[in-house]
Amino acid sequence: MADEDTREAVEEGASVLPAAEVRAVLEALVYASPHPVTPREIAQVIGGVPKEVWQAALEELKVDYARDGRGLQLVEVAGGWQITTRPEYNDWVRELLDPRSPTRLSIQALETLAVIAYKQPVTLPEIIELRGVKSGGVIKTLLEKRLIRITGRKPVVGRPMLYGTTKEFLLHFGLKDLSELPKIEEFAEVLGEEVDVAGLRRAIEAPRPVETPLAEDAEGAEDAEQLSLDTGEPEK
Repeated sequence: MADEDTREAVEEGASVLPAAEVRAVLEALVYASPHPVTPREIAQVIGGVPKEVWQAALEELKVDYARDGRGLQLVEVAGGWQITTRPEYNDWVRELLDPRSPTRLSIQALETLAVIAYKQPVTLPEIIELRGVKSGGVIKTLLEKRLIRITGRKPVVGRPMLYGTTKEFLLHFGLKDLSELPKIEEFAEVLGEEVDVAGLRRAIEAPRPVETPLAEDAEGAEDAEQLSLDTGEPEK
């Protein structure tokens, strides 16, 4: 009988749950999920509730959590919804969960991460050229922390790997998507006071280094290979 009622309600475009209960269910889902709950997941779980109804309920929840005096907030981050502690209370929460001094990224790692975030996809040679410092070890650290990932190879001589940020990066900095990246001055405040803001701005605004592109088709690749055979030099 319940399934029949749900089916009839969906067909009529009505919600199978009252508004207050929709909010309660959504709050439970977001709280219980180990990752940001996506719109697709919400639709799958409460399929008997029209999209516009649960979207309105999410907005009401967000407003409710935004009230002064709340220690939690409902945020849209990394393509989904998540309940998190408010940033101003992070030090207190850290004392409970990990009273030891947290492992922080070095200034060089933070600056490299900023260059990748704003210039992605970007190669290691480009990062070194833009920042003027070696970043190989830093890239390894950022990969291990899953803040960046390999997105492919650039079609230039040497085919260097391209790097971009990850979903973990969005979660770490509380961003909905990359369109929410703030101005570099604001982002530098988040990274820390010792970050070279002027140097980062120059690196991000600077044009990319000129690189030799690969042949665009198979014929070009064959010509390059033949050239290497004729000259006795290894193909690049």
